[in-house]
Amino acid sequence: MKLNLKEVFLALISGLLTALSFPKFSFSFLIWISFIPLLFVIYRKKTKKAFLLGFIAGFANYALLIYWIPSVPAHYGNVPYFLSFLIFILFISILALFWASFAWLFAFFSSYSPRFGFIISPFIWVSLEYILTYFLTGFPWCLVGYAQYRNLYLIQIASITGVYGVSFIILLFNSYFVLSIKERKRRPFIIAIIITAIVYLYGFYCLEKSFKNEDALRVGIIQGNVPSEINWQELTTREILNLFNEHLLLTIKASSEGAKLVIWPEFTVPFCLSCPEPIQLHFKNGLFNLCKKKKIYVLIGSIEMEENNGKINYYNSALLLSEKGILSRYSKIHLVPFGEYVPFKKILFFVEKISHAIGELTPGRSISLHEFNSYKFASPICYEIIFPNLVRKFVKKGANFLVTITNDGWYGRSSAPYQHFSMAVLRAVENRRYLVRSATTGVSGIIDPYGRIIKKSKLMTKTFLVTDIYALNKKTFYTLYGDRFAFICIGITISLLIGNFIRKIFEKLNRKI
Repeated sequence: MKLNLKEVFLALISGLLTALSFPKFSFSFLIWISFIPLLFVIYRKKTKKAFLLGFIAGFANYALLIYWIPSVPAHYGNVPYFLSFLIFILFISILALFWASFAWLFAFFSSYSPRFGFIISPFIWVSLEYILTYFLTGFPWCLVGYAQYRNLYLIQIASITGVYGVSFIILLFNSYFVLSIKERKRRPFIIAIIITAIVYLYGFYCLEKSFKNEDALRVGIIQGNVPSEINWQELTTREILNLFNEHLLLTIKASSEGAKLVIWPEFTVPFCLSCPEPIQLHFKNGLFNLCKKKKIYVLIGSIEMEENNGKINYYNSALLLSEKGILSRYSKIHLVPFGEYVPFKKILFFVEKISHAIGELTPGRSISLHEFNSYKFASPICYEIIFPNLVRKFVKKGANFLVTITNDGWYGRSSAPYQHFSMAVLRAVENRRYLVRSATTGVSGIIDPYGRIIKKSKLMTKTFLVTDIYALNKKTFYTLYGDRFAFICIGITISLLIGNFIRKIFEKLNRKI
């Protein structure tokens, strides 16, 4: 099986154009044409060759999209850069298999009918994106639909389908365009334009509507710009207290502008309010006194300790504080693999010996909400915001608005903080909730229920943001029913796959007869 240079080039172009559609490159218009080279090159190819070309495209996409990954274990975990780079190559090779699977399935369905692969391709892609969301521990980073997070008219469909519906439209547009070229007929592309136009009209309808506002809730966001390079064990008590006092000062400034709920980022100060150390008592007293003096509530990120059957467990938690003390706590359920814990520890027992930066946190046991001004809100932590089905469960349980705290300082000025922020936009749209995001070094911001970015901070700046949000009650189709659209795509893909396999078996039997 040989690949010529032109085929490899077109596959590479497809992957690179797709990556360039995302922040911080942000050439979002490219996503509408980025799959065209790959679809051209895998048309009428044998499944094995299509698989290899899809792998090349996927490899190129992820190599550029998440180029920032190798520097994290190398810089913060003292992993040799050469080893960190090898791990990165292995990781993006695994992710590239999803593109390869798409190309294989496209070629397989095209063997039944040349046009059939194009027709079914959006269903295949959504099916694979859903698998990517849950495969092993899941890594749905920058699914295709996220490239359009600033396209307000298009992304309103996410309130029904989740982000997967946006991905579907993009693949449909690319596929039907190529089909029209190959068949020299306008009809397929006209169908794609009509379907896309309907989605845009739905978005226009949504954005023209107004939702019933309850009383305004004045919220503040603190961005302390604490670098992740800090080794807390090496700082003196005075240095840590200075950081704490800087955050108190920012909170006072936010309060002076009317903020009644102030959000601190994830682990911007080394809190463990359940720990016995004197400094933790100082933190508690300082925060409770501030809440009492300013009549405010403060949400903080903290590593909380619990003893269970003689074993001490640590949780990545969000605590809501008032002058009365700790009112509520949510502990992160979906931890970051190889960051906060080692998955499949019996098999990957050697990983902890390579890097000292991997935590030993315990996942939270259940979804819990906080309450402010008689309204409930959720606080998914950091990585959790990229999982659509997890976030919607908070809203289904009764959250009237969303808050997410994160520490993206690990990624410096790379694309990662911008990509992470873009995915939060879709969570607001899917659930029609205001979303407040507080990040240690940025990007912090407030997003309205239609994906409009009300306020946004700059990266690597010490600042605070204050604005009004509204608590909403109405639940979207996506909130109530979740990934039904993705399930339909999976059902159609699997049914046709089985049908095609059966057809091929009967064809072989008929030849023998």
